[in-house]
Amino acid sequence: SLKIRNTEIQNANDVAVLEDCTDYSLAKTISKIEEELEKGDLPDCLDDDIIPSAGNEIGAETQIRFLKAKVRVVQEELDNVICEYRKKEDENENLKSQLKDTVEENTRLQRTISLQQSQAEKYKVLSQEANKKSEGLQQEVVALEKVLH
Repeated sequence: SLKIRNTEIQNANDVAVLEDCTDYSLAKTISKIEEELEKGDLPDCLDDDIIPSAGNEIGAETQIRFLKAKVRVVQEELDNVICEYRKKEDENENLKSQLKDTVEENTRLQRTISLQQSQAEKYKVLSQEANKKSEGLQQEVVALEKVLH
């Protein structure tokens, strides 16, 4: 029993445990299942689809190895999903940063547009005043020409 237990512990060390998850320990879960198997407290659900139909004909050690392999596969899938999640999270942060930069640029450009529009209005008014002054001066020139002739 001790030899089998040592073999099981070595197999449990092969299982990938996600280091970031501090509140969940795969090794503890496996140990708990192993303890239940040693006590003979086997769950009633061993006939479900986790172990193939040939599972009834294989020994407990083989079932444990099979389940550990299944756990490794699920753990790898979980690691892949977490990796994808982190990539998406990073991409999301980059997009948020780009959005913030774009909003700031938009605000700056709106201020520039507003300033240029007010300057355009100012020059339009100055142009109108200059045109009026020019018309007045032209009329004065015409009047002076009449006086000279």
